Amino acid sequence: MNSKNKTSELEDMKINVKTKLSALWVSIMLLYIYADILSFFRPGQVEKMLEGFMGPFPATEGSLLIASILMIIPAVMVFLSITLKPKANRWVNIIFGVLYTLVNISNLIGETWVYYLLFGVVEIVFTSLIIRYAWKWG
Repeated sequence: MNSKNKTSELEDMKINVKTKLSALWVSIMLLYIYADILSFFRPGQVEKMLEGFMGPFPATEGSLLIASILMIIPAVMVFLSITLKPKANRWVNIIFGVLYTLVNISNLIGETWVYYLLFGVVEIVFTSLIIRYAWKWG
């Protein structure tokens, strides 16, 4: 008797939109981290940091606070995407998805290093996916 063993077949299970959104926020955070780490290797970058600059901006208490908020939001979105009720979840993801798409676009203005452009494009694709999944959810 020839019977096919069903446990050896690959299965594809449906992934809940909350899980997709959360995973995208995690991915975006990892992209931000790796882009920043690789930026340390750009000639003169460490010296600029030691001189008190964060990219083109002076590293002040205010600029570091703003940068902290910008990095805290995606971390919080990992949790909120799983726990918020669908209606609120949808709108929070759309709003922050749009905001971070704009942030990622603005980060690319004047950029010439190809690795950073690549990170930026992938980040924009992922934030666009957040907007799309959240939009289609309703």
